[in-house]
Amino acid sequence: MSDPKINRRDFLKVAGVGATALAGLNLIRPAEASGVEAGPHQWVMVIDQSKCTGCGYCTNACQAHNDISPEITWNPVIETGSIGGHQVYITRPCMQCAHAPCVDVCPVKASYYRPDGIVMMDYDRCIGCRYCEVACPYGARSFNWKAFTEPNPYIPEWGEQEVARRPRGVVEKCAFCYQRIDRGLSLGMTPGVDLDATPACVVACPVKARIFGDLNDPTSNVNQLLADHTSYRLRDDLGTGPRVYYLPARPEEMES
Repeated sequence: MSDPKINRRDFLKVAGVGATALAGLNLIRPAEASGVEAGPHQWVMVIDQSKCTGCGYCTNACQAHNDISPEITWNPVIETGSIGGHQVYITRPCMQCAHAPCVDVCPVKASYYRPDGIVMMDYDRCIGCRYCEVACPYGARSFNWKAFTEPNPYIPEWGEQEVARRPRGVVEKCAFCYQRIDRGLSLGMTPGVDLDATPACVVACPVKARIFGDLNDPTSNVNQLLADHTSYRLRDDLGTGPRVYYLPARPEEMES
């Protein structure tokens, strides 16, 4: 688990912005909202805080499959306090915003949207100005200060490398394991259903606190969850349109 913490009061301020919106309302179709022609899929992630135990498996799998330096974390686990005597955690991947400030400020268009709404980085174009890192309200971007040349301590225990290491001097971020999504789709798999086509953090979660799927599919697991539960999105008041939804902790459903 990572070191950064936010106290319970700060967390409730963040959560309160979106927790009042009932599931199924205010679902932004990211590609359409950003002006990019929408593709047939719109990927979102749902994180159930009643199930998350803070084990950090999601972080470890992310470090391995994306070959991330131990000095950088794309997917931290943060303690937020307790509810009903139960510790509550929030895990924070990139929000894949529909109106991403990082895309807006990039002077060389190294940050861009895919038709499925995922916010991508072109590491060959990135000039390391770090405008995107400063603009991101979620702290979801990390600057690569030095070349990562050492063996990755998370490989092979937590997975195998699936993407190339980034060079020194660029900003790195989560991209919903796009490589797994694309490979799976090419083989006729369904991301969120078939494990080999699903983001590594979702697959690694031992308590199934992370759920991934297609917002465009009315029968998808994510649509069903959002229809049946109250949900919120981090800093929804900023109008960024995050594609990560949280189901707030429900003490009666949490194990002691």
